[in-house]
Amino acid sequence: MLSKQDMSKRAQMGFFALEDLVPQDHLLRQMDQFIDFSFIYDLVKDKYDETQGRPSLDPVLLIKLPMIQYFFGIKSMRQTIKEIEVNNAYRWFLGLGLEDAVPHFSTFGKNYTRRFKGTTTFEQIFYEILAQCMTEGIVDTSEIFIDGTHIKAHANRNKKESVEVMDQAFFYTEKLTKEIEKDREKRLKKPLKETNAGTKMAMKKTSTTDPESGWFHKGEHKEVFAYSAQVACDKNGWILGYTTHPGNLHDSRTFISLFKKLKGAFTLDKLIMDAGYKTPAIAQLLLEENLTPVFPYKRPMTKAGYFKKNDYAYDEYYDCYICPNDKILSYSTTNRKGYLEYKSNPEECKNCPVLSTCTNSKNHTKVITRHIWAKAIERCEEIRHQRSFKDLYRKRKETIERIFGTAKEFHGLRYTNQIGIEKMHMKIGLTFACLNMKKLIKIKKGRAGKVCFSLEKQRNFSFILKIVHIKKTNLIFT
Repeated sequence: MLSKQDMSKRAQMGFFALEDLVPQDHLLRQMDQFIDFSFIYDLVKDKYDETQGRPSLDPVLLIKLPMIQYFFGIKSMRQTIKEIEVNNAYRWFLGLGLEDAVPHFSTFGKNYTRRFKGTTTFEQIFYEILAQCMTEGIVDTSEIFIDGTHIKAHANRNKKESVEVMDQAFFYTEKLTKEIEKDREKRLKKPLKETNAGTKMAMKKTSTTDPESGWFHKGEHKEVFAYSAQVACDKNGWILGYTTHPGNLHDSRTFISLFKKLKGAFTLDKLIMDAGYKTPAIAQLLLEENLTPVFPYKRPMTKAGYFKKNDYAYDEYYDCYICPNDKILSYSTTNRKGYLEYKSNPEECKNCPVLSTCTNSKNHTKVITRHIWAKAIERCEEIRHQRSFKDLYRKRKETIERIFGTAKEFHGLRYTNQIGIEKMHMKIGLTFACLNMKKLIKIKKGRAGKVCFSLEKQRNFSFILKIVHIKKTNLIFT
């Protein structure tokens, strides 16, 4: 039988409490139950004047606005406010009644500019949430997974200009320079002449919309302005730290800032990273810190049709390389980049039968380079071949890669409408705080359910004992 819905219910009137309109199993109800947001008052206390001005918006309500946006992957603050106006669960979470006015969409932006710009407030919020996770005993920092991801900036790829900028120095430059000087002195080589390498200038593409973003180039078709987030998590997927950088900086350059944060906050043991971090400087740094770096296999950067570097055997005792034709490449010099150069004898090479697969040098000289810290990379290779570490590296897809996928697919981290690296840092921090909160809520809910189930079993068991006791008593008296 065909039926038609009675639309007169739209005008129905009744007495309802907002509490009754929010489902008991709603995610925001669980967040309010299991997450303590009271720490926000202490964080922002010095940002408010206690004696002058009009009463301000509750700072917890203010911080919850972007949390709702990032938690549910809403595109913008304007759209978030529209959602709050019609969503009873959002109103309940913010403490707003059905008749209360929802803050204007520009409210958070203005408060950010006046109170939070230039501060570490949002990063502190992330670590306060992480501290609540750690008090539950569910965070394990013995195995830390580190990786970077790119977030498309709010900038038109066609609105750009070439600007001459100062090239950023590597974190190990000073230490490497000392190592080079020591090595050249040991080999009776003259010291290298001083240069202005620290003030080297380079031409780079810069966005006219968001100059703090970086030109990200990946493959033939992906060229956009973007930001890069360096992220660390433990083996259970808890996010432990993050840093924000322009998208044109390589992972090996941005690693050090995240590493310093992790080192200052946690006790580290094993660091699992992809091939982008497999550089002599990072390997040397981690081994000096008595940490275990876990890297994958990295394909040699060799031209097709030529011998690979591992086809040339290094003789540590005589400090030379032996080519596939059993000829010796002797030490020549140590260059400014920290590479020891080994060269072949051109007289021996010019009549070599495999010369065409060895080098295309006009003077028939093959040059092999070996970094001063090559032993650190060799040690990492020894670690890589151990089965336990191979299994450990495979966990990246279950931990750090899953975090990136979830953040981009469900929490709006694939793109950003924020302009400037500081606002981008805020968005990344709050998004990862939301991911940690989701996991914490699930675990606390599960534990609370087990406790309730255990108490129910105890009550049922006590009731059964009472029944048995009554039956035994009646049996005795009869």
